[in-house]
Amino acid sequence: MTGRLAGKVAIITGGNSGIGETTGHVFAREGAKVILMARRAERGEKVAAAIRDGGGEAAFIACDVGDDESVRSAVAQAAEVYGAINVLFNNAGGGSGAQFPNEPNEEWHRVVNTNLTGTFYVSRAVWPHLVAAGGGTVVQMSSLAAQRGFSSRMQDEFGTTSASYYAAKAGVDALTRYMAGTGGRHNIRVNCVRPGQILTPGATRGTSTDADGGHHVFERMFEFAQIVQGPGYPEDVANLVLFLACDESRFVNGEIINVDGGVAAKL
Repeated sequence: MTGRLAGKVAIITGGNSGIGETTGHVFAREGAKVILMARRAERGEKVAAAIRDGGGEAAFIACDVGDDESVRSAVAQAAEVYGAINVLFNNAGGGSGAQFPNEPNEEWHRVVNTNLTGTFYVSRAVWPHLVAAGGGTVVQMSSLAAQRGFSSRMQDEFGTTSASYYAAKAGVDALTRYMAGTGGRHNIRVNCVRPGQILTPGATRGTSTDADGGHHVFERMFEFAQIVQGPGYPEDVANLVLFLACDESRFVNGEIINVDGGVAAKL
């Protein structure tokens, strides 16, 4: 442990699995006091306990990021746990398999609400605490879907996620730039990560998410497009999030960084 987040209090939404869970462990190893937020309380409590068992400090607070009242309550609780908030990782999100133009209204609203509106709700609730702390860092979760299109042939051969997911993540990118501009005077930096083929429970088909089993749902598309072959793992994203959350990235602001094995560079 090098203590890159020593003395910092960090909130991670969607912290009960995948990238959020892994980032919780990474933050704790670097000295942060971690507050995990998610809907599934039993799983979230287990992750927090695992972090504590590893020598870190962690707490879990149940929260539905798409529900403003739930967010306000959870953030108020979080501010009381360790007495401050310094870092926010807006990680919670998810997609849909519904395809345009047949995506039902309820799916569109659900996906946009979780990914984009939820990021807004949590950021808005945490913002005054970052200002009160004299500054802080926010890292948002986007996706390659925010910047990449596809042809009919690509869609037929590889598949794609929903229009709502594409739109929501593009909105997160724009919100990141806006928040960075607003946060400058308060010493608040806001950046964003765009993962590609990352093996997480929500993006994997098969029996596991390790190198010996399980495959990304869009594996064929990514393998076609990537420079670095093979999948990425939650640690690959968590390490970038750590960099953006700590002072090593003090001169990085308003950026959206791909962690995708070189997809954008290749195409």
